[in-house]
Amino acid sequence: MAVMAARSAARQKRQRSRPGSRLRRGDHFAGWGFVSPAVLLIGVFGLVPVVWSLVLSFQETDLTSPGTWSGTSNYQRMVHDPVFWQAARQTLVYCVLFVPITMGVAVPIAVLLNQKVRGMTFYRMAVFAPLVTSTVATGVIFSWLYNPQFGPINAGLDKLGLPQQGFFQSSGEALLSVVGMTVWGWVGFAVIIYLSALQNVPGELLEAAALDGCGRIRAFWRVELPLLAPASAFLLVWLTINALQLFDEVYVTTKGGPLHASTVLVYYLYQQAFMNFDGGYAAAIGCALFMVILAVTVVQLWLGRRTSHFEVS
Repeated sequence: MAVMAARSAARQKRQRSRPGSRLRRGDHFAGWGFVSPAVLLIGVFGLVPVVWSLVLSFQETDLTSPGTWSGTSNYQRMVHDPVFWQAARQTLVYCVLFVPITMGVAVPIAVLLNQKVRGMTFYRMAVFAPLVTSTVATGVIFSWLYNPQFGPINAGLDKLGLPQQGFFQSSGEALLSVVGMTVWGWVGFAVIIYLSALQNVPGELLEAAALDGCGRIRAFWRVELPLLAPASAFLLVWLTINALQLFDEVYVTTKGGPLHASTVLVYYLYQQAFMNFDGGYAAAIGCALFMVILAVTVVQLWLGRRTSHFEVS
């Protein structure tokens, strides 16, 4: 009797649990139904090109006819290509300049925009506006600003009695000019991230710091700035990835010149694929760049978690 009673109780328990289980299964299928279009698009336009690029990197192809298998010849060619290494060095220089300058400029601007003053919404919108401006428009504007003959920057330098600059037309200044242009375009994004982090700083911490005798500047350095570590880790990874993939700004303004002075890896890849029609070599460059981005991202995330007392996401 006891066994039969136990079986009856278990049967009733299973019957009571079935509606919940069905509901959970229904939610599970519904969730996958909602995300399936995005998963399909990512698979078709993200993963498939990556795999196909890896296959192309071992072939000789002009992208218009079937390729022939060439093994690792494209990678061997890359190792002995001086223009590739020049582009790699310039990409590294660009990253080293662009990322810290953007983050360093964004922090004080975010602090200023965190104040409660009249018209703050307009100021925040003005700082963010360059980010949503098209790359072509940004390139046209800076080509005019940097023009050596009639650009307003050189006109201002002339009024001050300072020497004229070549900017995009100078082999020594072209890459630095691109850095200045892209910092202007991306600083708004970093400001918004830092501003969000500043607004999430608990007011109790600032009040406690004030009670302990901390002034406004000291409270920022001792309380607010350490709490910006997760935002800084995110921006470090995000801006580095974007810097390694620099293309639009170079294509619109300098075309990699003069004398390859502003040629970066992605623009060199574009030249090989769509100007020289050397698809295999371009794919090999793309695969190498992918591995570099992956390695840099992993290292940055690892260092961010080890050097920050806060969760890095």
